[in-house]
Amino acid sequence: MTTPSPAWTVAASAFNWTPDLIRAESSATDIAVGIVYGGIASVIEVELGQLWRSFPVTSDAEAEALRDALATVGGRISIVGASIDDWASPSRRRDEDERLAFLLPQLRAAQRLGATGVRLPIGQAGDALLERLLPELHDLDLVLFEEAQGPQTPSSPAHRAHYEAIASFDDPHLRLLIDISMLMPALPVTYLDRLRQSDLPAAFVDRLEREWQDAATSDAAVALLRAGAVPPDVHTMFMNLLVRFGRSDAADLHDVLPFAGAAHLKFWDLHDADGRVSRPIRDFATELRAAGFTGSLTSEWGGHEWLDDDATEMTRRHLELARPALND
Repeated sequence: MTTPSPAWTVAASAFNWTPDLIRAESSATDIAVGIVYGGIASVIEVELGQLWRSFPVTSDAEAEALRDALATVGGRISIVGASIDDWASPSRRRDEDERLAFLLPQLRAAQRLGATGVRLPIGQAGDALLERLLPELHDLDLVLFEEAQGPQTPSSPAHRAHYEAIASFDDPHLRLLIDISMLMPALPVTYLDRLRQSDLPAAFVDRLEREWQDAATSDAAVALLRAGAVPPDVHTMFMNLLVRFGRSDAADLHDVLPFAGAAHLKFWDLHDADGRVSRPIRDFATELRAAGFTGSLTSEWGGHEWLDDDATEMTRRHLELARPALND
């Protein structure tokens, strides 16, 4: 089998099995162990909020039982998806002490799970909380990965300061996680097909297909949304155009990749005749090598929002596609 750089860890995200978790035919922990036992990947990412009803406070016994069950089948956890509930009630935002108290049990759980680190959306913690978290991260030997995806590029006025903050801390316990949903040369075939089945204007969907990389296409999407012309049955899907899909090139990430410690190889479907799935992986791998990247690369499927395909089969096939692309 063709393999990527030996310094890179190729993993799978348990998030891919979200529809299985919703059906609740198996427990979240059994699904996680099954990813390894089924030979899909020996290293996995997990979401704390999906694992146990006790979230955000996980007992050591719960965490250690999952860690040991994974080890028994030859697996381990790379990164734990954490979260901060910024609102104590619909009308009261948590203060910094409360935000820290909400997150600390998750750090403890990640450490007991044997994870490398925890993941938060880029900028959510904020500089003040990061200052307080770093000593905890050092004590637990964990990395906080701030994830950037879709339009959250280094050049974005809304996010530039977040990248600069990670660089200014210059601490190996604080790193970027780059989601390659930033690097979409074209929209997913099945996504466009689903939009065509709706009452969206056909000319607009045609424009999405032909001119996705034109920034003016996003302006047209915003105008359609503001005009109230997005059908309710595809409203959530439509928002992906604005918050989850990006149109950057891998070279645009060159300056920030020295601060990257992990990546998500996001995919939506596996229609790759024109390289819309594999080419971003290949271009990204070139930039990672230049930056001396040594972290984890995790297969993460976002298309289960509109597809009913089997998560095991989709993830397995994606990894089969991704490995040679990483090695090219």
